[in-house]
Amino acid sequence: MSDSITVTGIVATTPRHLVTSSGLAITSFRLASSQRRFDRVKQAWVDAETNWYTVSSFRQLAHNVVHSVQKGEHVVVAGRLRIRPWENADRNGTSVEVEAETVGHDLAWCSTVYTRSPPASAPAPHPAEPTDGFLPADADESPQARAEAEAAVLVGADS
Repeated sequence: MSDSITVTGIVATTPRHLVTSSGLAITSFRLASSQRRFDRVKQAWVDAETNWYTVSSFRQLAHNVVHSVQKGEHVVVAGRLRIRPWENADRNGTSVEVEAETVGHDLAWCSTVYTRSPPASAPAPHPAEPTDGFLPADADESPQARAEAEAAVLVGADS
């Protein structure tokens, strides 16, 4: 079963990008989502508790996120919610993760300039030209690659 969620918040960590040995691109970051409400007694806006999420993106979305999103920016994330218990030698807890299907800037806080990503079938650049690191959309999705990706995301969430 998969639960869908849409969250707005502030990127709390510098997005961490890696490419697995099988070529799967992954970018993850922590997202802080706080609600504000009007307190009629105080006659002021007050912050409610902050919810923390680890946001993970894969393949082309991972490349676009690492090139577009920075710590401190307001974003909207939609994807699949995953809640997992974890434990290590010292402690245990629960991680709340969003496997992103889409990530974008929250235009209530900023304006952006749209730049289309090169298509997966774009011709390879000349060897003397710099590459932007984009991978084809059909990168390896074998069970081993998926397990490697999940392990990489979990390791990044604990740090």
